Amino acid sequence: MKLYYAPGACSLSPHIVLREGGYDFTLERVDLATGKTETGADYKSVNPNGFVPALMLDEGVVLTEGPAIVQYLADHAADRNLAPAAGTLDRYRLMQWLNFIPTELHKICGILFDPELPDGVRQKLTGRLSQRFASVSDALAGRTFILGDQFTVADAYLFTVLSWAPYLKLDLSPWPALGAYVGRIGSRPAVQQALAAEGLLPG
Repeated sequence: MKLYYAPGACSLSPHIVLREGGYDFTLERVDLATGKTETGADYKSVNPNGFVPALMLDEGVVLTEGPAIVQYLADHAADRNLAPAAGTLDRYRLMQWLNFIPTELHKICGILFDPELPDGVRQKLTGRLSQRFASVSDALAGRTFILGDQFTVADAYLFTVLSWAPYLKLDLSPWPALGAYVGRIGSRPAVQQALAAEGLLPG
């Protein structure tokens, strides 16, 4: 397998899942500004939308969209318990989060990364994001992970998005549960390995 990624982007989520799942895989970095991969290939020949992540399977088939990729990886490493079994209520709860994170957190953060965003729009979106952070904080009450006591692919995605807070100058201190959660997930060996491979660790 090969994961096409950009350091610190949402592709960090499937990168973490690949490591949590014990997969044998390679990485190919994508320069989102030029649309070229580190080997000089046109990334749109891999993913016509030009977004990361993309996962090339061993048979040459390409999967795109993070929530689809992480569920594929979880289902093909079932012994790692990265997702509840298909058809169970807990699996649908996982899917709730895999819909909420991209639409209510990731999408807003993506807009906030625009340095030319008008201040008024930035303030409005930051306020909306604060409401979403409060909801996530409430959901984490009494839980180690977002679904309970078991790490799942939703945690890889939620950690990735919350890790953008410092870059966006978003203060998570009003929600101590979020800071504690980022610390817990960030200390996992697979997460540390993924961060190191993408050059995201301090020093």
